[in-house]
Amino acid sequence: MLQNSRPVKGAPLQLQTSDGVSLGGFIWRGIEAGAKRPVIVISAATSVRCRYYARFADYLFANGFDVLTFDYRGIGESRPTSLRGFHADWVDWGEHDLEAALQFVHGAFPGQDIRVVGHSIGGFAIGLAPSNHRIQRILTVGSQFAHWRDYGADQRRRMYIKWHIVMPLFTRVFGYFPAKRLGWMEDTPAGVVRDWSRMKPRFEHTVRQGRMVGGEREADLLHRRFGQVTAPILAIGLEDDPHGTTAALARLLAYFTSSHRRHWRIAPSDIGVDAIGHFAFFHDRFKETLWPLALEWLRYGEIPEGAPGGLVAENYPPHRQVADHVDP
Repeated sequence: MLQNSRPVKGAPLQLQTSDGVSLGGFIWRGIEAGAKRPVIVISAATSVRCRYYARFADYLFANGFDVLTFDYRGIGESRPTSLRGFHADWVDWGEHDLEAALQFVHGAFPGQDIRVVGHSIGGFAIGLAPSNHRIQRILTVGSQFAHWRDYGADQRRRMYIKWHIVMPLFTRVFGYFPAKRLGWMEDTPAGVVRDWSRMKPRFEHTVRQGRMVGGEREADLLHRRFGQVTAPILAIGLEDDPHGTTAALARLLAYFTSSHRRHWRIAPSDIGVDAIGHFAFFHDRFKETLWPLALEWLRYGEIPEGAPGGLVAENYPPHRQVADHVDP
């Protein structure tokens, strides 16, 4: 249990997964805990260190939330001595790593609502975590699972070559993807590269093929797990993000069948800038323009009047009432 005698801001933290892996992360915790102070878990993009989200976490903390960030196995604070031969895939990142974060906050922040921010694959990981039913509200940014036909049309060919030919080729040579040498991202485990580079239109037709759990195909079990999520979702897409296209976000959102889902899209021109892209939403230069939308949603489950962008789709779960908004 965390001590709560003074505020904690960005303090290092170790998490233990159910399969025995130690993960590094950081915690922000105020003095006054309780049901009126939700805790937010930030689920990172593929091979992006959790330190990247520290300023966004500072912002959330300053606005009344406790926050946990963590690195998936093989990345940043959770990287082993060598990635050659290190076993980790996208399922591990959701089923074990995000799960460890959810389990931790459930125990360490008793009585506090759990809310999750998922960036890119971090939104996909939510559906894979066994404790995802404990989440009360979800915000995703550019979240999808990298089916190549969903890439932006003007960059699709280049991205296919980069992520589906060059990346797996380098991975076969080195035993992991040495992305830092190329200036692309953090070095990446081979299993994650395999999932990314081979992803079909249905993720359950790609991951964990041929594996059985309790007499059932593991991929089918994972697919069904997405239906456990009942938290309302605001999925933000950026119009100049070639990963997070309208089609890509819609493909992932369709799996969350038990959630009220809103798909909101923002163009750079909506806030008077030339570019935002796949990563920059979490850069603090957008603290005054984009972050208030995230804050209002995470606080109240509402999209603020005058927010940049617009709603392109809204889907309700069958036979379910939309939960009342809760003031933290």
